Formats: sequence, C-alpha cells, structure tokens
Amino acid sequence: MGLYILKRLLLIIPTLFFILLINFIVVQIAPGGPVEQAIQQAEAFQGIGATGGETASTQSHYEGAKGLSEEMVAKIKAQYGFDEPAPTRFWNMLKSYASFDFGTSFFKDKPVTQLLWEKMPVSLSLGLWSTLLIYLVSIPLGIKKARQHGMFFDKSTSMLLAIGYAVPAFIFAVLLIVFFAGGSYFQWFPLQGLVSDNFQSLSWLDKIKDYFWHMTLPLIAMVIGGFAGLTYLTKYSFMEELNKQYVLAARSKGLTESRVLYGHVFRNAMLIVIAGLPEALIGIFFVGNLFIEIIFNLDGLGLLGFEAIQQRDYPVIFGTLFLFTLMGLILRLISDVLYQVIDPRINFDSRGAE
Repeated sequence: MGLYILKRLLLIIPTLFFILLINFIVVQIAPGGPVEQAIQQAEAFQGIGATGGETASTQSHYEGAKGLSEEMVAKIKAQYGFDEPAPTRFWNMLKSYASFDFGTSFFKDKPVTQLLWEKMPVSLSLGLWSTLLIYLVSIPLGIKKARQHGMFFDKSTSMLLAIGYAVPAFIFAVLLIVFFAGGSYFQWFPLQGLVSDNFQSLSWLDKIKDYFWHMTLPLIAMVIGGFAGLTYLTKYSFMEELNKQYVLAARSKGLTESRVLYGHVFRNAMLIVIAGLPEALIGIFFVGNLFIEIIFNLDGLGLLGFEAIQQRDYPVIFGTLFLFTLMGLILRLISDVLYQVIDPRINFDSRGAE
C-alpha cells in the first residue's frame, strides 16, 4: 500500500505538468487574448478604428494593433507578461506554481490565490450539501429497490432513475427556474445569488433561512441530476450481499428480515458505497458545480473559471485548472486507498498498478 501511494503521489507531478502544458499551448493559439482586448480598449479610448492609422506597424502579430504605435503595443504586452517568449513564460509559471503562487488576475487586479480562497466557500457548501442529500436519498431508495427487486416499486422507480441518469443537472436547473423562480409560473424562490442584498442586516436565524431559501433550487437540481448512479450502486451492492451464504444462514436461524438486512448485510454492502464517496465528490464538484453556479449566478469557483475563460484571464484559468486537477487526483487516490482498506483482497502493489 505504501509503495502504491508513493507511486501515485509521484505521478501527480508529471500529470499536472502535461495538463498545464497542453492548456498553455491551447490558450496561446486562441484568439482574443488579454493583449488584443487591451489594444481594442486603447483604440476605442483614442478613437482609432481597428483598420485605421497609417503609422501602425503592419507586421504586428496582433490584428488589433494596426491602429497603435509599436511602443504602445510593447507596453501593453509587457503589462500582461507577454513581452517574453512562450517557453520562458511557461517555465516561470511552473516555478511559481511549485510554491502555489498563481500570479495576479489580469482583470480583477487581485492575486489568484485570494480569488480562489474567496470563492471556495460557495463551491464547498454547494458540493457538500448536495453530496449529503444525494446519499440521504440514494441509500434508502437503493436498499428498498434491492429488497423489492422485480416488483412494482422497483420497476416504477427505474424509469425515474433512467431520466435522472440521462438528463444533465443543468437541464433540471433551467426547468426549476422556469417553474419556480419567476419564469412563466411561480416565483417562490430567488432567481440567482447565494444570499439576499440585506443579508448582513438579518438576524442569525433569518440568515440561515435566507441561505437555504437561495440554495433550495440549486440543491434540488444537483440531487435530481446526481442521485441515480449512487442509487443503482447501492441497489446492486445490496443484491449481491443478499445472495451470499451468510445471509441464508442468518435467515435459517429465524432472524427477522430487518435484523438480517441492517445487522449483517448493511455493513458489508455499504463498504463499496462509502469507498465511492471520493469519486462521487469529483463528479459533483467538477461537473455539477460548474453549470449550477453559472445558471444560478453563484459566486463560486465554477463561475470564476467560466468568467476567466470569457475574459481570457490566463492566471485565473490556470489557477482554477491547477486546483481542480490537484483535488481530482488526490480524491481519486483516496478512493483507491479506501477500496483496498475495505477489501484487503485488492492489492495494487502486487498487481504493479500505476
């Protein structure tokens, strides 16, 4: 186990390197970077058209630079750190990232680490609450489906699970907004934001109510879009245990079905479900959160990354990418370790797993 963990930890370094390298190359060739945007703003301020100005250099790499002098373009490139070759910029970025220094946002004028720290509580609260609710819904539902496999309840809920599994969470989010947040029907919940404008003036009890009032629709959307997979996992985990020999032996001793289920089967069947928690968190944080935060305008890491992509705010893009990738790799490692702790028959070291 120790050797396997060491290998996985060492593999995090080249994985992060290649992910950052690929994305660095992509953003370098993508049009509309911060230098081009700054040039366009400077042209608009000076009243120069993008195609005007006979004194402009026609050999400039930036199309928007045709109306500005070479000196002005050089100052703008230096302001955003584009006055050096791409390999040099990438190397400097790697050295900074080794000490978790992600630089300063081009457009928000704040250190990226500060921005990530400010947005983290929103994403964490959304992810943790939704994970808790998904487990509270999926585990009892999966157990009941396992006990009534092939019966009416199992067949009728399977249709709902198929819909929840196939339809993304953001589709449910849009539907909830249309029906319950000022769309064509009811206006029971706020359209966006995590708290009301007068949140600071509320009492602590009203603050709690206001917080959950704003979180209701995002959490419902994430639970509906994420409970199906865990329900199936719980169901088939319990069905596998119910067919084992020790269950038949317990029943032959005259134990009640509830005693057999919760005294013997539950502990063994839940091991695989608990071990899958880190994997579930990856999907919730890095897929569900992103779209939910954008749709409901929740000021978290997902919305921050989305806005950074729109603005070509490269320090924020790479900072959020680095954080998401690192968290994802660590959570997957934790998931693998839990599997081996729960089931000693799984031995990654003996299989030479990488």
